[in-house]
Amino acid sequence: MKRLIFILSITISSICHGQQHNTYLFVPGAWDGGWDYAAVDSILSAHGNTVYRPTLTGLGERVHLANPGVNLTTYINDILNIMKFEDLHNVILVGHSYGGMVISGVAEQAPFRIKQLIYLDAMVPNNGESARDVCGDLWTPMTKGNIKDSMVLYPFGATQKDVSQPLNTFTEPVILNNPIVKKIPTAFLQMTKDGKGSPAHDKMGLLRAKARNWKIYTLEGGHYAMREQPENLVRKLEDITQH
Repeated sequence: MKRLIFILSITISSICHGQQHNTYLFVPGAWDGGWDYAAVDSILSAHGNTVYRPTLTGLGERVHLANPGVNLTTYINDILNIMKFEDLHNVILVGHSYGGMVISGVAEQAPFRIKQLIYLDAMVPNNGESARDVCGDLWTPMTKGNIKDSMVLYPFGATQKDVSQPLNTFTEPVILNNPIVKKIPTAFLQMTKDGKGSPAHDKMGLLRAKARNWKIYTLEGGHYAMREQPENLVRKLEDITQH
């Protein structure tokens, strides 16, 4: 009886929200972890969706695995293996900030498992670029004094959960030359303040997305929408997936 009530509640919730059931896979940004998507997970799951919010190797609750040998390939394999071992298909793959590097590499190797790509205020790399390359002029001021023992410290003030990240994850280039990736529906979600985006973030993502003729969406608020306004972020993501 309890199981029946649960199924009915999920069905009713989904009907009320007019949503189709989707599988979301969130890739956090630099120094971040899957913990940051707990509220987003709860809301999307209540709407009948399936949500995966992994933490990349050496970050968040996997901080004990951190070492200088971890690189971008490690992170790409983290996500590819989730898709493989969970047997995921028709995935809505969402990458936040640095996570744009990771989802680009994942799409390159597993395009047939992906239903849609969403770059959440994220880096949009070109073939052969590293995150450091995408950062451009921002890299030096952001990392000055923040690199120790081949690890990059969180540069935006001390927090309890944003931990150091291996330098190699920022310096390893991503190879992007699979033509099938261009067939994946892709959207870019720009975070704005008073209707305007951050010039630095826009240079790393928005302008590159526009050059690729991706669909562009906006959400008013800070860079960490999953922390600051999970309800609004979910609403926007559901809007994106319906168009």
